[in-house]
Amino acid sequence: MIRTLSASTAALALLSGAAAAYDLTILHTNDFHDRFEPINAYDSTCSSEDNDAGECFGGIARMVTAVEDAREAAAGDVILLDAGDQFQGSLFFTQYGGDLSAEFMTQLGYDAMAVGNHEFDDGPEGLAKFLEQVEFPVLSANIDVSGNDALSGNVPKSIVIETEGDERIGIVSVLAEDTPETSSPGDDVIFSSIIDAAQQQVDMLTDDGVNKIVMLTHVGLPADRRLAEGVTGIDLIIGGHSHTLLGDMEGAAGPYPTMVNDVPIFQAYAYGKYLGEIDVTFSDDGEVTEISGTPVLLDSSVAEDEATLERVAALAEPLEELRQEVVGESTAAIDGTRESCRAVECEMGNLVTDAMLARTADQGVQIAITNGGGLRASIEGGEVTMGDVLTVLPFQNTLSTFEVDGAAIVAALENGASQMEEGAGRFAQVAGMSYTVDPSAEVGSRISEVMVGGEPIDESATYAVASNNYVRNGGDGYQMFVDAENAYDFGPDLADVTAEYLSQNTPYTPVIEGRITVR
Repeated sequence: MIRTLSASTAALALLSGAAAAYDLTILHTNDFHDRFEPINAYDSTCSSEDNDAGECFGGIARMVTAVEDAREAAAGDVILLDAGDQFQGSLFFTQYGGDLSAEFMTQLGYDAMAVGNHEFDDGPEGLAKFLEQVEFPVLSANIDVSGNDALSGNVPKSIVIETEGDERIGIVSVLAEDTPETSSPGDDVIFSSIIDAAQQQVDMLTDDGVNKIVMLTHVGLPADRRLAEGVTGIDLIIGGHSHTLLGDMEGAAGPYPTMVNDVPIFQAYAYGKYLGEIDVTFSDDGEVTEISGTPVLLDSSVAEDEATLERVAALAEPLEELRQEVVGESTAAIDGTRESCRAVECEMGNLVTDAMLARTADQGVQIAITNGGGLRASIEGGEVTMGDVLTVLPFQNTLSTFEVDGAAIVAALENGASQMEEGAGRFAQVAGMSYTVDPSAEVGSRISEVMVGGEPIDESATYAVASNNYVRNGGDGYQMFVDAENAYDFGPDLADVTAEYLSQNTPYTPVIEGRITVR
């Protein structure tokens, strides 16, 4: 049994006597994004036929089996942690909000969870409802929720997990500082420095005699590196937010763990495709003496728990009619991966912005801009269903139209380029225009060769633009659009716009046209 103590009461549970070297298994997940059903190679919902053929990954039924198997195989204590973003990403969230995350995480027996930015997608109230349904702590050290009645007192900054053998493991969590730009935490949730907040909590735990400290973060791998460099007293970091695969398999961004300043950093991709598994040995004084592990691929070799399968099938029934509606056909797979859409011109970005431009052409709109982070999956070649489109565009963003000058458009593209190294979602996918980006150039000069309709952009001229309501209202740093002229944010759902475009242009052929040149 694992007990959880708040940091303020941890000092009351002092160790009695010297302990032998301690072995701990840490299981971890991150960025599940409501993928309760199995996913295909494109991170979209997998068909039952492909799942039966053994071509799918993940799904909560496989996760249940994998966690149970790992617990049974472990020699010592086991804890299960989640690094945030359980919310948002499939029709299950559209239908049920955070209720299913609460149900299945409780079933799995999580010991702690980091607040992710998408936990605020239904505002503080959506997170508060989730917190009411779970018994495990949901943490974040660098947010002050005291000004929000629904959250005040319910989001601890750190906790201590205590085992029956009186081993005490400190857990500290931090959340990406730009969450007000990427989600909807509201004005009364106040964010502070991840470095300062983390160090304060680590110091407090250390003063209380806790000598095993895990950072459970939702900030992304580049920020995890900064934490490892800037915070003392951390034993290991388990992260999320950047959907990074670490390990020795094809496509991994680095080893598992990735070592920075002698601190091991772990992350296990996203969407429940992997279960992270870490075996760590601590010395008597809390030093890490051995560490190993691997992300376990949840492929067809992992059996799906039958009871969980039945529950998911029942929950999916209200979604089926909409999901199965065929909206068109694609001659090839449409690439909507994070690696593409947050860094270069991508096929899904071209599809969605072309759809936006086509829908608003009769209004004189010349340019379409969308944030790469709003594109959440790829689509396989062949028949395209509404379920496929909604997996790509799950946020229920609406089509927005507005007018700004050319200088604001260049500023928007600069904003899109401002966090390319971190894989941030603000990277601009476009239609009706082209541009060149040099991410290594000085701030303010990263964008060049901006063309609109085949002509150089005129920074003093006014342009009619289409985007989504999230970007138009300043999401992902697009503050230059907030005061736009003649703004209308209440167009149709972007998923419906895209589905209609596919239907009108079927069979659709994915394109890369040189809209974005990266130097």
